[in-house]
Amino acid sequence: MPLELELSWLEVLYAVALLLWVIVVVQFISKGVYELAKKRYGGERVGIYFARKAIHMLAGGLVAILVAVLDPFETPIMPLFMGILLAFFCWWPHHTGKLMYWFQDPENMYEVDFCLVWAALMSLGWLLAQLYNPSLGWWLGAVPVLFMAFGDGITGIVRNFLFRKRTKHWSGNIAMFFLCAPIGFFLGPFYLAGVIAAAISSAIEHVERVGSVVIDDNITVPIAAFIVLALFTILGVPYMPMLA
Repeated sequence: MPLELELSWLEVLYAVALLLWVIVVVQFISKGVYELAKKRYGGERVGIYFARKAIHMLAGGLVAILVAVLDPFETPIMPLFMGILLAFFCWWPHHTGKLMYWFQDPENMYEVDFCLVWAALMSLGWLLAQLYNPSLGWWLGAVPVLFMAFGDGITGIVRNFLFRKRTKHWSGNIAMFFLCAPIGFFLGPFYLAGVIAAAISSAIEHVERVGSVVIDDNITVPIAAFIVLALFTILGVPYMPMLA
C-alpha cells in the first residue's frame, strides 16, 4: 500500500509554533548563555561552544521530543521543510560574512549539518516506521537526534568544566553514554537496542579525524545510532526488552 503524503493547515500551524520557539532559542536564550559562559569562564570560544550546545538541546532536542511525543504531523513534509529552512538560515550568515557571533564559528558550518541531519533522520525514520513498524511513530528518527542534541551536548559541558577548553577526552564520551543509554532504553520501544546504539554513537563521538579528513560528529553520531536502530527494525530483530 503506497504512502499518502498530504499536508494540512493544522500541521503548518504546528510547524510555525515550533519554528518560533527555535527563533527564541537562537536569538535570545543562546545569546544569554553565550554572554554568561564567556563572562564566567573567560573565553570567546567557550561562550560560543556553550551557546551551540544550548541550541542543540533546547531547539534540536526539545523539538524532536515534542514531535515524537505529541505526534502533531501526519507526514514528514513539515519536519523536513523546517530542518532545511533552518539549515538555510544558518548557512546564509556564512555566505554573507555576517555571522551570528554568539554561536557561529567562521571555521566551520557544523550547525548547518545539524539542521540537515535532523531533517533527514526525522523524515527517514518516520518513513521506515510506516513501512516496518508504524507503532514507532517518530521515535526511530528522534532517538538518534536526541543522542546528538543532549549526549554530545554533555560531552562539551564536561570537557569544558574539566579542561576549560574545547578538547576531545574520554570523560566526555563516558558522560555521553550514561546520558544516552537511558534515552535509548526508555524513549521509544528500543530497550537494549537503544543502549547498543548509545554505546556505538558515544564511542564514535570521540573520532575527530580520519587521516587528514575532519569528522563532524553532528553527522556521524546520529547517523551511527540511526543505522543501528534501523537495522533492528528492518531486519525484524527483537529490541530485546530487558524488563519483560
